[in-house]
Amino acid sequence: MSTAPYQPDDSFRDSISTVDAEGKRVWLYPKKPSGRLYEARKWISYGLLALLFGGPWLRIKGLPVLMLNFPERKFIIFGQIFWPQDFFILLIAAMAFVLFIYLFTIVYGRVFCGWVCPQTIFMEMVFRRIEYWIEGDAPQQKALDRRPLDWDKLWRKTAKHVIFLALSFLIANTFLAYIIGTEALIQIITDPITAHLGGLSSMVLFTGVFYWVFARFREQVCTIACPYGRLQGVLLDKDSLVVAYDYQRGEPRAKLRKNEERLAGDCIDCHQCVQVCPTGIDIRNGAQQLECTNCTACIDACNNIMELVNLPPNLIRHASENDIARGTKFRLTGRMKALSGVLGVLTIALGFLLLSRSNVAATVLRTPGQLYQKTEQGTIRNLYNISVINKTNQPYPISLRVLEPAGGTLTVVGAPETGLRLPAQGLTESVFFVELPRAALHETNQPLRIGIYSGDELIAETSTKFLGPVQ
Repeated sequence: MSTAPYQPDDSFRDSISTVDAEGKRVWLYPKKPSGRLYEARKWISYGLLALLFGGPWLRIKGLPVLMLNFPERKFIIFGQIFWPQDFFILLIAAMAFVLFIYLFTIVYGRVFCGWVCPQTIFMEMVFRRIEYWIEGDAPQQKALDRRPLDWDKLWRKTAKHVIFLALSFLIANTFLAYIIGTEALIQIITDPITAHLGGLSSMVLFTGVFYWVFARFREQVCTIACPYGRLQGVLLDKDSLVVAYDYQRGEPRAKLRKNEERLAGDCIDCHQCVQVCPTGIDIRNGAQQLECTNCTACIDACNNIMELVNLPPNLIRHASENDIARGTKFRLTGRMKALSGVLGVLTIALGFLLLSRSNVAATVLRTPGQLYQKTEQGTIRNLYNISVINKTNQPYPISLRVLEPAGGTLTVVGAPETGLRLPAQGLTESVFFVELPRAALHETNQPLRIGIYSGDELIAETSTKFLGPVQ
């Protein structure tokens, strides 16, 4: 059996499938797919859509499951608040996520794009299905677009685009809820329009962007705009698991003719795999094509045909280039195992940081421009600024104490009799003096530890330097 790479016939295209020879857009009319994999994709998509639209309303200990408030630099992930002070945790999380995508793509190809990506789910499982419902399957859509404008065409096109606009508005509001929270979103909705003209303008803009993407731009997002899609040529190799055509079994192609002994391969050249492709490619032109999102629609279409003509299934299937060439089964390579190990280490480190992080974080800095002061009692005094952040949804009454060195006293400037109060999901800032006896000073910049207490419980501590003369 030859292991040489498969070379398609003269019909192999040398340009993307959605642009013609004159550089104009080719509008695609993919046929509605059906089959076992498509049914699985539907249920996975419905589950992810339910999570997406329900996510902003779900709560863990009173906090959203996910909120990415970039304007206030406050991020809530699985009910835990992350501030800029937690940047190192978010950095490790981002590194782990990028490596996971990298590893997942090397091993499983572009499965994320075809099965999990929001663009694909909205396009294929929401907007495209509405299009099938209103305008019919691919042949009916083509005929409708070629017809002159009449009442039937007018109401179908109008109904489709009105629904598209309504869905785009809903999607825009949902993504806004992930940024500002559902409480703020409800306030914007219930307040007079004039009170939030800037927010309304942004909402109209994002609604227009979503509508344009799903009504007009469509598959071009995956081919032109998506950086992850453009990286496939770098990430994939001949051992990556992709949607691939088994040319060893399928070639040479030939139409199936009744009562004729078949001497050709199993591919009967029916073009069903091309007709159902949402990006318009012919999977038989080779694996790792730029537009292929691994949606598996061609696998279902081909298996349906194979069943009709009594040939074995999986002429198109998940396999690597080397598997097809050598007739072997998929296996993990050494590089895949090494990357999995690195990912495991990062995941463990991230889990440790998440479990060990304090619910309260404090930053103490000596007040700029202030030198130490000598008191009448012979002690040395420094002035500090403190900022305490609460990462929970529970308010705390707090007090400050000197932990080290021993014998230090701390006085908060202008503190109320009830002491400082740390609000839920908020921060408290204050100014305080620390006095140390000269005997406690062993160097010019003496290490100083400050404890933050809620009642008698130490909830956080921080370190700084104490400036003073050496004994």
